[in-house]
Amino acid sequence: MTPPPVTLPRLTTLARTAAPKLLEAVVAPLAIFYAGMVLLGFTGALFAALGWVYLGLAWRLVRRIRVPATMVLAALAITLRTAVAFWTDSWRLYFIQPELGTIVIGFVFLASVRLGRPLVQKLTLDYVHLPAVVLRHERMRRFFARITLLWAFVLLSNSAVSIWLAVHEAFPGTFMILRTSVVAVMSGLAIAFSLYAFRRVLRRLHPAHG
Repeated sequence: MTPPPVTLPRLTTLARTAAPKLLEAVVAPLAIFYAGMVLLGFTGALFAALGWVYLGLAWRLVRRIRVPATMVLAALAITLRTAVAFWTDSWRLYFIQPELGTIVIGFVFLASVRLGRPLVQKLTLDYVHLPAVVLRHERMRRFFARITLLWAFVLLSNSAVSIWLAVHEAFPGTFMILRTSVVAVMSGLAIAFSLYAFRRVLRRLHPAHG
């Protein structure tokens, strides 16, 4: 039985959806922390970045916008992260703490493949509707397993590089620039390859629509 054709959302649509979240959750806190380091010192940078997170929560509450549970958990996590860094006066611990969580997530990705429920499949279904007959196809199952393994490698590699840089780099500003560059390159290549491979496997399932 030939699987029904699948329509993918345009990359521009995905980018418009993801960009604001990426800016708010990743780019802005790093920029604020770096600016705080330059203008206010380490302690000022800690509380400036923490203030940005709680400002986002307050803005949503005032506008009566639903606050995602993941955002609340992220706020609690960065509060604990800030407290530990402030107590120890260590910028290295501030940046190493989330990497430990990323390592755990990387192993969860690996375990999901072992259990036959690759996490990339679940994440993909949040954005793209795939009929059950497509999900059951052997090629699609192999694709999700392999891409999940790829992202497990990317997450673990990014964390390993980040921790190594934090341990060996003397200046937090240099660390942030190097770490952001490495993570951006590795993640960008993985995203590009994942999208290419996804389209390729869909074309093989639907050669007439490729």
